[in-house]
Amino acid sequence: MVIIMITGDFLGMSVTADNVRPSAKPNQWQIGKLVLACSVLGICLLGFCTGSLLVGKYQLGLDIGALQTLAAIAPVFGGEATLYAIRERQHLWNSRPGTWLIVSSIGDIVIICTLAMRGIAMRPLPIAVVASTLLASLLFAFLLDLIKVPVFRRFQIA
Repeated sequence: MVIIMITGDFLGMSVTADNVRPSAKPNQWQIGKLVLACSVLGICLLGFCTGSLLVGKYQLGLDIGALQTLAAIAPVFGGEATLYAIRERQHLWNSRPGTWLIVSSIGDIVIICTLAMRGIAMRPLPIAVVASTLLASLLFAFLLDLIKVPVFRRFQIA
C-alpha cells in the first residue's frame, strides 16, 4: 500500500504543473454531479483492476503471490490511465501533458515495474505480464476517455 501511495502522490503533485486549459467561465462546483460522474469512472477503474486479476488467475494461472503483485501494479497503471483521461475536459489528446506529469509518470512506471519484475517487497512477475498490464492500461485510458466525454456532457461538467 505504501508503494501504491508513493507512486500516486508523485503523479498527483505533478498535476499542479499540467498544461490543461482553464475554464472559459468561472467554475461552479456541483458536487452531486461530480460525485456521480466520478462514480462512473471509479467503477470503470474497479473493472480494469478486477479484470486484470481475473486474467491473471484464469488465463495466466498465476499463484496467489503473483496475483498479489498484479494487484499492486494494476491500480498504479490504472490510476495513471484514469488521471490522463480526466485531466482534460474533452478527449485526452486535446492537450499535451505537462513535462512534470510525463516525468512523474515515467518515474512511477519505472519504480513499480522494477519492484514487480525484481520481486522487491513482492513476488516477481514475468516481464510479459507487467508489460501486458501496462499496455492494457493504455487501452483502458482511451476506453475510459470514450466513456468520460459523454458522462461529463450528461452531467454538464465539460
